[in-house]
Amino acid sequence: MLGAMNTRLPAGQTPLRVVVSLDVEEEGLFSGRYARQGCTAENVQTLPALAPLSDELGFPLTLFCSWAVFSDAAACRVLERMRDRHGAEIGCHLHHWSTPPFDEGDALGQDGQPLRTDSLPEGLLRARLERLFSLARGFQAAPVESFRMGRWDCKARLFPLLAELGVRADSSVCPLRAFKGGADHFLAPQTPYWPLGRHVPFLEVPVTQIPVLPALARAWHALGRGRDWLDAFHFAGALSANPFWHGPLAMRVCARLLRLRKGPVLSLFWHSTETAAGRSPHVPDQRSVDRKLACIASFLAWLKTAMPVRGATLGQVFRDAWDDGAGQGRLYPERRDLPGQGDW
Repeated sequence: MLGAMNTRLPAGQTPLRVVVSLDVEEEGLFSGRYARQGCTAENVQTLPALAPLSDELGFPLTLFCSWAVFSDAAACRVLERMRDRHGAEIGCHLHHWSTPPFDEGDALGQDGQPLRTDSLPEGLLRARLERLFSLARGFQAAPVESFRMGRWDCKARLFPLLAELGVRADSSVCPLRAFKGGADHFLAPQTPYWPLGRHVPFLEVPVTQIPVLPALARAWHALGRGRDWLDAFHFAGALSANPFWHGPLAMRVCARLLRLRKGPVLSLFWHSTETAAGRSPHVPDQRSVDRKLACIASFLAWLKTAMPVRGATLGQVFRDAWDDGAGQGRLYPERRDLPGQGDW
């Protein structure tokens, strides 16, 4: 049973919906190793340590799982436990380089990094998405409706493919990020929006990353668009609630500013390898894992006292939005009504 949250709010106040998600994936990525086969997902065994975030604090988890995770029987048993006992939502997470079918023409680039999906034939990208979702449905015995693209490698061309596969809620856009040779999400909104229009049941829920000063962010983009240093704003002028990007104070300031700017959804995330000792440089031992878990729990507990909030999975955010106005989705804007250019 999920811990009950206080839903008695002062008149006129809407709770801030809080999505807590993890990219659940194989080992090795933080060491720069992009293996095509033979990937292990032993870190998934540590996910039950996160159960108190749901059971005691009331924040259900959204778990975006890669092909390597769905292919691992032991990992799947943990996913079942997190879903059936602790209310987690299971979604898909595409690492295209390690998801079959394989093609010799899309080996790693000269820098040792996987090719960006723009370099893949659309048929190959579609085939890999279909394989991933087929495996996920076999595990779930039900449709999988939530998705996040690996490496933020999401351009608008991906959205129709995801909608065809039954995705209803996507979280592949990270505002204030722009990648050389990849997607430009710098000007993406912090508010959820309908990329394909309100008539299509497909909602984008960006990861929460906001500028300290919006005017500075706009100026930075105007000067830096197309330049290698554009993404440096992520390290210098942005705030998020990601516990591995920012410290406790910055996380709280981010939540306060988001609420002040009337943001309806706070979306924070990390990777499954970041809460498994020795699987990421951020957590070399169990002591560092315990400190980070305490930081996350402290932040979520603070949220409940600081402002009206309600924990939600990504799918719940979609359903709330789609049901608003008898399916007209008036709660959030359409992409065509939003200012700014970019791959979102």
